Amino acid sequence: MKPKIIKDQALVIFGASGDLTYRKLIPAIFDLHKQNSLPKNFAVLGVARSPFTDDSFREKMKDGIKQFATAKDVSDEELNTFCQKLHYLSINTDDGKEYPKLKDRLDLLDKEENTAGNYIFYLSTPPALYPLIPKFLAEQGLNKEDDNFRRIIIEKPFGTDLESAISLNASLREDYDEEQIYRIDHYLGKETVQNMLVTRFANGIYEPLWNRNYIHHVEITAAESIGVENRGGYYDHSGALRDMVQNHLLQLVALVAMEPPMSIDSVSIRNEKLKVFQAFRPMSNDDLFKNVIRGQYTAANIKGKYAKGYREEKDVDKDSRTETYVAMKLFIDNWRWGDVPFYIRTGKRLPTRVSEVVIHFKPAPQRLFPETTDLNNDDNQLVIRIQPDEGILLKTKMKVPGSGYQVKNVNMDFHYSQLQDTYLPEAYERLLLDCMVGDSTLYIRGDALEATWKFVQPLLDFWEKNPDAPLHGYPAGSWGPNCADDLIEEKNLTWRYPCKNLSDDGIYCEL
Repeated sequence: MKPKIIKDQALVIFGASGDLTYRKLIPAIFDLHKQNSLPKNFAVLGVARSPFTDDSFREKMKDGIKQFATAKDVSDEELNTFCQKLHYLSINTDDGKEYPKLKDRLDLLDKEENTAGNYIFYLSTPPALYPLIPKFLAEQGLNKEDDNFRRIIIEKPFGTDLESAISLNASLREDYDEEQIYRIDHYLGKETVQNMLVTRFANGIYEPLWNRNYIHHVEITAAESIGVENRGGYYDHSGALRDMVQNHLLQLVALVAMEPPMSIDSVSIRNEKLKVFQAFRPMSNDDLFKNVIRGQYTAANIKGKYAKGYREEKDVDKDSRTETYVAMKLFIDNWRWGDVPFYIRTGKRLPTRVSEVVIHFKPAPQRLFPETTDLNNDDNQLVIRIQPDEGILLKTKMKVPGSGYQVKNVNMDFHYSQLQDTYLPEAYERLLLDCMVGDSTLYIRGDALEATWKFVQPLLDFWEKNPDAPLHGYPAGSWGPNCADDLIEEKNLTWRYPCKNLSDDGIYCEL
């Protein structure tokens, strides 16, 4: 593949006075600057209602860079040089009459910073503005591409159900081509997520085994140790299914399950992921009851400190039935994966923060050696750790030294931290750079988005129509409701209990 050329351009951030810009976006752009990855002529224009000037906006962003950028020990001179690329415009973003001011400011930036009329518009705003801002931009002709490009990045949530997602897609496509729309999922920007493609398709030893003949089941976990923090107002209307399953976890399922693409390019890869979503087996009401577990964390003492229950959190309804935990068994009806269960789970207030994919291989057809002393999951496993302690772990069997043939599981592992001289970009850093060069591989396409909502929608409807459907409490600091173990129906098999260190696992984990 030829390296892509990065053209001179401007990045326009709507909602620039908010937390995402301060903690993630501007620090990521600064890290790109430190890696010499930005184009020669580049500018950032922050847009929001807050009455910042260019100088006051720069001062605030300096503080964010110092706290959250990967690059440390940065001189004031270098920081000041970078911040000259930052500009600010205060307008009412939900009033279309204000947008001529934005067009004029961009015309001025083109002249002052030589940004060549190439613009990326990043919507770091409340979702209610997602249909409005692109329309207002189009009214000023800022969606038109001639010899320049115009792209728009939209944060999740992209819709709250199938109907709203279809409506938002239709609204955007009235003024923009699909190639101009970048729906961001920061999970896909993580290095280990991308490495799944390399692990599968660059190694001849894995792909022949990557099917129903050799894989018993697949397990995907995205656990968080924190609660809802100060997001109670948002989260109580969202829940774990919308917040994590519909996007992050189903995207990981697609990367694990997809067929080899014709080439490593955006169209080929996203075509194969779409086929996975379309092959999800629809769930009947009986399946929705048996194969999906939802839970909500309750108060507990963790290391002697009181941890609030979900209903005690700020801005959460005291009678809330919003799920903070979801575990699910799903199937992919195609030749590669016929009847192989995929188990996915996510939750808040679990023992540790960890995201990983576990491939459980089928056991040897005949047990020739004495049983191992392991309590459960006595199978070969390939663990792809997404965060933290990123890396790959292969659990295999070896003989215990001494007489006889006593066998035990051993770990063969690789940690990204071992690559001391290799720079690992943060997720937003990678995703922003991809958009700058026009690579949409790690962004979600509209048809794939609608396909994931189509799979999730029956579950949302089921919970709405059956308010008494079980909502299991689980103590903060535990691995979720005990009944989630019953999803894995095989004897002596349960979830892997990961710790923050890749090679450590077991029933007990540090809190």
